[in-house]
Amino acid sequence: MHITKSKKACLVVGAGDDTGAAIARAFAKEGMIACVARRPARAEKLEELAHSIRDDGHEAVALPTDARDEDAMVALFEKIENEIAPLEVVVFNIGGNVRFPIVDTTARVYRKVWEMSCFAGFLTGREAAKHMLPRGHGTIIFTGATASVRGSAGFSAFSGAKHGLRSLAQSMARELGPQNIHVAHTIIDGMIDSTFIRENVPGVDQMREADALLSPDHIAQNYVMLHKQPRTAWTHELDLRPYKENW
Repeated sequence: MHITKSKKACLVVGAGDDTGAAIARAFAKEGMIACVARRPARAEKLEELAHSIRDDGHEAVALPTDARDEDAMVALFEKIENEIAPLEVVVFNIGGNVRFPIVDTTARVYRKVWEMSCFAGFLTGREAAKHMLPRGHGTIIFTGATASVRGSAGFSAFSGAKHGLRSLAQSMARELGPQNIHVAHTIIDGMIDSTFIRENVPGVDQMREADALLSPDHIAQNYVMLHKQPRTAWTHELDLRPYKENW
């Protein structure tokens, strides 16, 4: 694919099978080229996502990348900017939700979760800012979780990483907002209608019928809304939960 100056690109880092895929589809429907990235071990699934977006009549490119690798992330952004289209939207959507009692949480586990859910977010945000600032516009969205604001038992690694990601988003918003770069952080507070939930939670069909699960498509609609907001009334932090979820 050759650089298309008349087009805009959206990069989704952590374009998994559910929420990340829905976000990529939503921005592709807005006319952007969906650049989807996840770890190279899932390259086949990533290409399936890009192919399905193209089958729907939109544009998409699969870009397998280890988001924890600084050199790889620099190369990813350079490739998109130089060979595909200028980045208008960048979404960091990596999870890392693991549960271990504190005494069973190894240094390796804690470090890996932090690298996935926080450090990779830093690399994504930094590279996005480098390319958006000279143009004077763009949107950067970080996907958070309940763990971004509350450290639950057994989630020391995940909570620490997501707290860090939230602080990163706040710092970036204060620095980049006055330069017309919209930085937003979402708190996805509840179970998502995802493959993992469908395979592991009893009664999931009844929950879906009762609208008790977060819909990936509806989450994605909110991300598009964040991007389209007028700068006189930007949202920085957006809480999303199904109506039955406890506050």
